[in-house]
Amino acid sequence: MPSRIGRRRPVTYLLGEPVDDYPAYAPESQRGHALRITEIGEPVLHTPARTVTEFSTPELARLIDDMFATMDVAEGVGLAAPQVGVDLRVFVYDLTDDRGDRHVGAVVNPQLEMDLEADPETEDEGCLSVPGAYVPLVRPGGATIRGVDQNGGPVQLEATGYLARCFIHEAQHLDGVLYWDHLTPEQQADALRQRDEQRADVLANRHEIALELEKTPPEYPKEPAGAK
Repeated sequence: MPSRIGRRRPVTYLLGEPVDDYPAYAPESQRGHALRITEIGEPVLHTPARTVTEFSTPELARLIDDMFATMDVAEGVGLAAPQVGVDLRVFVYDLTDDRGDRHVGAVVNPQLEMDLEADPETEDEGCLSVPGAYVPLVRPGGATIRGVDQNGGPVQLEATGYLARCFIHEAQHLDGVLYWDHLTPEQQADALRQRDEQRADVLANRHEIALELEKTPPEYPKEPAGAK
């Protein structure tokens, strides 16, 4: 029998804490409704979001549930509240890193600190608000998020690699900054070309996944609501 030395089981971290027996879809996703994802050019995406001042409310819990469901229907790994049309400082995430570990959570009023001393990393990056477009983008290799959970409890998350990229992407959404804003004019033109070519197929796929997950598919306009 081959040796098991050196093997490790992947770990699931819920807001940075290891948990056992976590479901394939977060409980929030199972409860939530799939919403339309706002698209580049819509004002809510390009305006800083408001600080959350009330915690442990049904409204905040419902928003987080719906964000998880919307993210899963769109096959995303992160989603910010402005992407469902809500100008509040909230983001959710559910991703598997390069080690096979899963990271899940919802962060309220996040403050981002990028580790500028970490080696920068260049990876293809996309955004659910620019459906179908992926462009190489340099990001810092590490980041720290400080904020609170939906009940107002403190949260501090350290991240490297793919997780750090996700945190940076989502936290910047809440300042009205998209990955798009870091691209050269040529890259922006390429992203819009990809979006125009892929959008219909991406939205059709979201429709099918919503049905598979027993969610009512959100309705999207034929042309992007914020078309540039």
